[in-house]
Amino acid sequence: MKKIVAYKTLPDDVLAYLREHAEVVEVDAGQHDAFVAALHDADGAIGASVKISPEMIEGASRLKALSTISVGYDQFDVADLTRRGIVLTHTPDVLTESTADTVFSLILASARRVVELAEYVKAGEWTSSIGPAHFGVDVQGKTLGIVGLGRIGGAVARRAALGFNMRVLYTNRSPNPQAESQYGARRVELAELLATADFLLLQVPLTAQTRHMIGAAELRAMKKSAILINASRGATVDEAALIDALRDGEIHGAGLDVFETEPLPVSSPLLSMKNVVALPHIGSATHETRHAMAKNAAENLIGALDGTLTINIVNRDVLTRT
Repeated sequence: MKKIVAYKTLPDDVLAYLREHAEVVEVDAGQHDAFVAALHDADGAIGASVKISPEMIEGASRLKALSTISVGYDQFDVADLTRRGIVLTHTPDVLTESTADTVFSLILASARRVVELAEYVKAGEWTSSIGPAHFGVDVQGKTLGIVGLGRIGGAVARRAALGFNMRVLYTNRSPNPQAESQYGARRVELAELLATADFLLLQVPLTAQTRHMIGAAELRAMKKSAILINASRGATVDEAALIDALRDGEIHGAGLDVFETEPLPVSSPLLSMKNVVALPHIGSATHETRHAMAKNAAENLIGALDGTLTINIVNRDVLTRT
């Protein structure tokens, strides 16, 4: 019987589904040696938010598939997995809408100073009608610039264009005809996007090419009235440069669901900035979506081990290995 390592707590029904198909060993990934030993004796593994390095699976001769309960896969060395013939799967579709909701909540909260002013009320400081010192900025009718118009970026574009009458600009490796025809999106170069966007949204995976793609020069190229929104991966932004830009007024504010180091250290200057909305990486964190992700990941893993999976495969080249 196949053996699966579950290194993240799974819903009961998802665990039961896996046990119908394989022996399941639940392991605390924080116990490094036990986790590595379990991987070396397994056919597959399922979990999230834990880096699995080539060294950890060296000698794991039975290992045929890894299933991450996420859309991102920067915790894995994809090239190494492909070389070993190990299939890596992810869950790109089931979290699209909930993550897009989170992104738009960051846009609204940052523009209208929702978190700051909610704390102002709770602190008992609301003693008279607010004036310009507490005003926010409009969202409707503004320009949204999206770096990476894939599934989630497209869902945000739909909310922006159809719900808030926003002008949508985007930069992407390839055109997105659906977004252009349905939401009036226009593809431009990054330089134009930076100079034009009222809200700049990053929605790209973390790669060597996207790491620190927004740094000091890019932040200086943005409008001083612009707000940066990042719900992709923290390291796509040079965080030190962002802190300087926010402190010096080079941009108006930021809405962040991701950071270079997570959890965000309590010493981070971002935590004391009133023009920053900081969330604890909650992009897909709803009961419904996290359950759907776990179920999808479990189905991906069983399909990969059975050799029947044709979707949600990160390293499709592994299927053509001889």
